[in-house]
Amino acid sequence: MRNEDLHLEVEHAYKTLKKGGLILYPTDTVWGIGCDASNYEAVKKIYKLKQRDDSKALICLVNNYSMLEKHVDTVPPIAYDILDVAIQPTTIIYDNPAGVAENLIANDNTLAIRIVKHSFCEQLIRLLRKPLVSTSANISGQPTPKSFEEISDDILKGVDYVVNLQDQKKDTKPSSIIKLGNDGIVKIIRA
Repeated sequence: MRNEDLHLEVEHAYKTLKKGGLILYPTDTVWGIGCDASNYEAVKKIYKLKQRDDSKALICLVNNYSMLEKHVDTVPPIAYDILDVAIQPTTIIYDNPAGVAENLIANDNTLAIRIVKHSFCEQLIRLLRKPLVSTSANISGQPTPKSFEEISDDILKGVDYVVNLQDQKKDTKPSSIIKLGNDGIVKIIRA
């Protein structure tokens, strides 16, 4: 992929997000549906598109520790250890999130956040200067698409912009999810 193509796609996605739109985009795991994590109305659109109960929280992507620390009251020290040794993309659920839309925060006042390691996502988040919602590109209850070709027409038609960076990866899978309480309890949600 050429840098000009990547830059152009980042720009198109950024403009869509700034207008409150939804994007379909490649991540370090599976294809995601995303929006500006601080935009309440955009988050509502994702729940509607996925036909998902809004009591089920969504994941946010950030591009570095600094952005993570800005959106969580306290990052437990063990989180840094886990992220430093993680071999696969790892999402951590943190207590007391801040600076995101209320409808992203779970009923127990937690938020799932992943520090993404994917060129497109990193550049888009850097330009947006906010976390990016990331939820699998499927209707709730349907299988998670393992490639772009498996994404349903309902999802493709339901977003405002489809990022034109079709990864050649096949058989991708969602990130592992770990819940870290400020009380020191560590719980594996998805391995």
